[in-house]
Amino acid sequence: MKRNWHMDTDLVHGSIQPCSQTGAIVPPIYQTSTFVFSDAEQGEQRFAGTEEGYIYTRLGNPTLAMLEDHIAQMEDAEAGVAFSSGMGAISSVLISLLASGDHMLCSDGVYGCTYGLQSMLQEKFKVATNYVDMSDLKQVEQAIKPETKVIFVETPINPTMKIADIAAISRMAHQHGAVLVVDNTFCTGYLQKPIALGADIVVHSATKYIGGHGDVIAGIAVGKQDMMENIRQTTLKDIGGVLSPFDAWLLLRGVRTLAVRMDRHVQNAQRIASYFQHHTAVQTVLYPGLSDHPQHELAKRQMKAAGGVISFRVCGGKEEARHVLDSVKLCKLTVSLGEVSSLIQHPATMTHAVIPAERRQQMGITDNLIRIAVGIEHVDDIIFDLEQALHPLQQLANR
Repeated sequence: MKRNWHMDTDLVHGSIQPCSQTGAIVPPIYQTSTFVFSDAEQGEQRFAGTEEGYIYTRLGNPTLAMLEDHIAQMEDAEAGVAFSSGMGAISSVLISLLASGDHMLCSDGVYGCTYGLQSMLQEKFKVATNYVDMSDLKQVEQAIKPETKVIFVETPINPTMKIADIAAISRMAHQHGAVLVVDNTFCTGYLQKPIALGADIVVHSATKYIGGHGDVIAGIAVGKQDMMENIRQTTLKDIGGVLSPFDAWLLLRGVRTLAVRMDRHVQNAQRIASYFQHHTAVQTVLYPGLSDHPQHELAKRQMKAAGGVISFRVCGGKEEARHVLDSVKLCKLTVSLGEVSSLIQHPATMTHAVIPAERRQQMGITDNLIRIAVGIEHVDDIIFDLEQALHPLQQLANR
């Protein structure tokens, strides 16, 4: 009788199996571009889709398949498709779902490169996009049009940490015949289950928490089998944003420690968010794990924990934010998130710089906003580093 393992156990084992030929506990890397057919008939049948098997790594590979199955299992999805980056996953999914004249709703404040992609889709291919505060369900309902084909949600949103009600937006999307796509990069299936809440497709920048060590660029999409197969046979195959077998192997290695890493990220982030709350040089703290966060109760219902990313506004403006960024020693001044080191950056001039300034202000991405992706170092050391960077700003706050 098969036991229903806890997720911590499934992340270690799940679809990751020892090598069937040698018994090696670590699965092999199938570092090959193509696969040999036993005869011409087999080649014909595989291309026709009447026989299962591998043809060419752009279309599938055993190492990639193990990763895709493992992440799909984590997300409670039927199937997955791996890509060479998170934006590769997002662009392939959206291009597969949208055509000229269609309309998309998107979270207000979305990641800068997602914003750039949607601007390109609008300019070059006449796919209209409206940006909506997804934390306001009335705004979402009012923004849906007859031609709306996709609702794209980040939750928590990067970097303002607003939370969207996935179940409620899913019901709206399906009532209007739209597909709900959720970017679950900040949480992974360990902290949040969008498929179980009604999402059709979940996308990840697997570069982040899934990889966990800052040594790979990758993306994943998961969902229903037919939707994933359509993406594989169209936008993945024909655009070609394919993940390499070695990078897939790195992700398989990384995801096995996701539970213990994410628990530490969350534990540290909660402590640091509380520290920020009581710091006179910090104007605002944006973290769903704090009781004064506007969607704190929704976060408690929808998420296992609040995640490892915090945004905060310092007293002052751009120069004060720059002072903090230039003064940290332990925290690394760099974009990205989800790896073992604490990473700190300035969204207005870095990850979201592509968004026009006026639009950024509307989204809440102000010049004094800083985002920290909390690592797994000892929390007292992270706080010490932040304190020595923030301390000079206290005089400004006391004026």
